[in-house]
Amino acid sequence: MELLRANLSRVRIPEPTNRIYKQECCISFDTPKSEGGLFIDMNTFLAFGKDSVGWNFEKTGNPVYLHIRQTKKAVSEDRPLKKPTLLAIGMEGGFDNNEPEYEETHNIVVLPDYVTLPFPSVELPEKVRLAVDAILMAEGAERKEQVASWTADNKQISAYAMNLQQLDNGIMVPPSGWKCAKCDKTENLWLNLTDGMTLCGRRNWDGSGGNNHAIDHFKETGYPLAVKLGTITADLDAADVFSYPEDESVLDPLLAQHLAFFGIDFSSLQKTEMTTAERELDQNTNFDWNRIQESGQETEPLFGPGYTGLVNLGNSCYLAATMQVMLSTRSFCSRYYVNQSLKKAFVAAPADPTVDLNMQLTKLANGLLSGKYSVPAPEKDDTASVANSTPTVKQEGIPPRMFKSVIAASHPEFSTMRQQDALEFFLHFIDQVERVNAGKPELDPSLSFKFGIEERLACPSGKVAYNRRHDYILSLGIPLHKAINKDELEAFQKSKAERDLEGKEVSTDQIVRPRVRLVDCLQSFIAEEEVHDFYSTELKAKVTATKNAGLTSFPDYLVLHMRKFVMEAGWVPKKLDVYIDVPDTIDISHMRSKGIQPGEELLPEAAAGDVAESEKLLANEDIVSQLVLMGFNYLHCQKAAINTSNAGVEEAMNWLLSHMDDPDIDAPISQEAQSSGTSFVDQSKVDTLVSFGFEEDIARKALKASGGDIEKATDWIFNPNASGPSDMDVSSSTTSTGDSLMPDGGGVYRLMGIVSHIGTSTQCGHYVAHIYKDGRWVIFNDEKVGVSKNPPKDMGYLYVFERLVS
Repeated sequence: MELLRANLSRVRIPEPTNRIYKQECCISFDTPKSEGGLFIDMNTFLAFGKDSVGWNFEKTGNPVYLHIRQTKKAVSEDRPLKKPTLLAIGMEGGFDNNEPEYEETHNIVVLPDYVTLPFPSVELPEKVRLAVDAILMAEGAERKEQVASWTADNKQISAYAMNLQQLDNGIMVPPSGWKCAKCDKTENLWLNLTDGMTLCGRRNWDGSGGNNHAIDHFKETGYPLAVKLGTITADLDAADVFSYPEDESVLDPLLAQHLAFFGIDFSSLQKTEMTTAERELDQNTNFDWNRIQESGQETEPLFGPGYTGLVNLGNSCYLAATMQVMLSTRSFCSRYYVNQSLKKAFVAAPADPTVDLNMQLTKLANGLLSGKYSVPAPEKDDTASVANSTPTVKQEGIPPRMFKSVIAASHPEFSTMRQQDALEFFLHFIDQVERVNAGKPELDPSLSFKFGIEERLACPSGKVAYNRRHDYILSLGIPLHKAINKDELEAFQKSKAERDLEGKEVSTDQIVRPRVRLVDCLQSFIAEEEVHDFYSTELKAKVTATKNAGLTSFPDYLVLHMRKFVMEAGWVPKKLDVYIDVPDTIDISHMRSKGIQPGEELLPEAAAGDVAESEKLLANEDIVSQLVLMGFNYLHCQKAAINTSNAGVEEAMNWLLSHMDDPDIDAPISQEAQSSGTSFVDQSKVDTLVSFGFEEDIARKALKASGGDIEKATDWIFNPNASGPSDMDVSSSTTSTGDSLMPDGGGVYRLMGIVSHIGTSTQCGHYVAHIYKDGRWVIFNDEKVGVSKNPPKDMGYLYVFERLVS
C-alpha cells in the first residue's frame, strides 16, 4: 500500500473525453479473457497484455495499473436447452446463443514488483478508487470507435438544431426516475427538446422497446428533435439525438443549451442505456451468421502460425482478404514480423501506439503469423441436447479494429462500415505504407509491388513520344471476343432464347459463362490501339496516333486486377459473369518495353504558343457527365477522360478505378497540361516551390516526379539527380532514380494469392482470399481458415503472382 501511495502522482482520474482502452491490448490481441488478463495504465489509460505491460513501464515509468481478468463461469452440463417461443436470438423466449458467461475480477498492480492489491478495498486511496470507478464505468475507446464507424454515414448536424424553438412551460426534468408521460415505460425514453415531454420510443418487431408515444407526439405537434434519456453524459457527443423529420440520428451542437433549458445538468449524469447506433451495431456484429449459413462442403480447419482468421467487423471482409494476402508475402512478413518485434515497434511508436501505422501493422502481422491466437476453440452443437452435443472446432480469430482505425484515418470511405472495393483498399494501403517508410527504401515493403509502365505513342508523322509512370497493379481488360468456348456460348444463348419465349427459366447449373484465357488478357494490355485527338507537336494538329504499352521493370509481386465491372446499355454498371483461365505459372518476359529504338525520332517538345487554348486536349463533357451520373467526382472524371484521350466512358471508368488513390487525384488540372494529356502540374504548387527560391522548370519537373506532393518534390530537388530528366517526362528513355529503387528480374511468376468477390457490385457482397501456403491452397474467409479443396482460380478479382527466382 505504501508503494501505491508513493506513486499516487502517476494516477489520473479520467475525464469524459479521455479515450480509455479496456477491451484489447494496444500492441497485441490480448484481452481480459487472455491468460494473464489485461493491464490498464492508470495514467494514459492504454491497455497492455501480460507480456507487454513491462515494456510500457520501461518506456513511460508509469507504475500503477488496473488489472482486469475474465474467467469463464462453469455451466452445468445437464442443463437442457430451452425451446424457443420467439423468432429472436439472445433474448428471453428466443434462440439461445449459448454464449459462455464470464466472471470479472479487478486488482491494482504496482510495477516493477507486481505488488497486487484487490479492488474494491476500503484501504485503497480515494483517488485510486475514483479513478478505477471512472475507468470501469466509461465506454471503452474500442467500442466508441466501432460505433463511430457504424454511424459515420449519417450522423450530420440537424437542420433543426440551430434555430430550435423551446417552450417555457415550467417543465424541469429530474436527474433520474424518468417515466413515460403516457404509459408506465421506464426504459427507452426520449425527451422532446421543444416542450420537454418525456415519452417512450418505438415498438420493436418483437414487441420490446416502447409504445411509439414519442413518435406519435411528433406527428401531433411537429416538434422535431428528441434526445434519449440514459445516453446523456458529460461527453455530449455520445448522446443519442434523433430528428423525426430527417428520420435519422443527428448532431445537435447546442445540446448543452437545449438541456439546460429544462434544468438538466449533463455533467453529473451517467450512461444507463445503449444508443440507437449501439443497438444496431450489436444486432449486426453479435448475430452468429454461421448458424444460418449453409456450406457447400466441409472444410478441414487449420491452426497455427500463418493460419489465423480475422473477425469481420461489419463489412470488413475486403480488408481481411487483402491483408491475409499481403502478410503472406515475403516482403511484408519480413518487414513487420521477422525483422521487427512488437517491443521494437512499441519503443519506436509515439506516446499513443494506437494511432501509429507501423505499430498497428506490426501488431496485425504478429497476430496473424505467430500462431498465438490460432488455436481451436471448442464449441457445442446447440441443435442437440447439451449432454449429447457433438464437439466441433473453430477459431475465434482476431479483430483488426485498431489497424482499421489507423489505415482509415486518412480515407473517409474506409472509416465507415460500408462495403468497399478490395482494389481501392489495396492501393490505399500501399500508399500509406510507402508514406510511413518515406526516405527508408531499404525498409519499404511496398517497393516489392512497384513497377514501371512505358507507353509509346506513334504519330502519323513517323515520330514518337514515350510516357512513363509507376504503378502497383496491372489492370487488365477482359476480351470477351477471345472466349475459348464460343460454340458452347452460342448454343446456350440459342437455348435460353427459346426458353424465354416459352416462359421457362434457366437453372443455375445450366448457365454457360464466357471463359477467357489470362494470357489473352495480358496480351490486350500490350496490344496496339488507336488514340484519337492526339495533338502532334510535329504536325501541329490533332491526329489519330497509335499507342502500345510495356513494363520497364518486373516487380517481386505482380498484382493483376481483372476489370469485371463494365458499363451496359443505359450506362448501368455491370459485373461481367465470366471465368478467367489462370495457370499456376505465367511468363510475361515478352511484355518488357524496349524504350526508344535506333532510328526513332522523338516528337519535339511543345513550344510556348504552339497550341491554341482551344486546341489543347480537353475532357469530353459527354464522357464526364456520364461518369458524374454514376456518382464519381467531377474533377476525377475530367482527369479520367483526359488520361484516356477521350476514348470512351468504359476506358475512362477503368482508368478512374485504378487511380482513385493517386496522390494528385484532387489537384486542379493545370493549364499547362501536356499535349498527350498524361501529366498534370498544379500551378499553385509550382508557385509555392518558386517562392522557396527554386527555378520554375525544376519545380515543375520535381512535382511531376513526385506525383504533385510538395514535400516529396522538395526532397527530389535536393537529390543530386534533380537536374536530370524526370521519370515522368515525355520522351524520357533513361532509367530514373525512381526506377533504380524498384525491384526487377525475370518474368516468370507463380500464382500465390487470389482475392475473389461474390456479389453484383464491389460495394456489396463478400470477399474471400485463397493463398498457396506450405504446398497447398488455403481459404481465408474472415475468421474461418481451412484447406481449400477447389480454389476458385477462374473467379478471381485480384490475382497476386510471386516472381520465381531462376
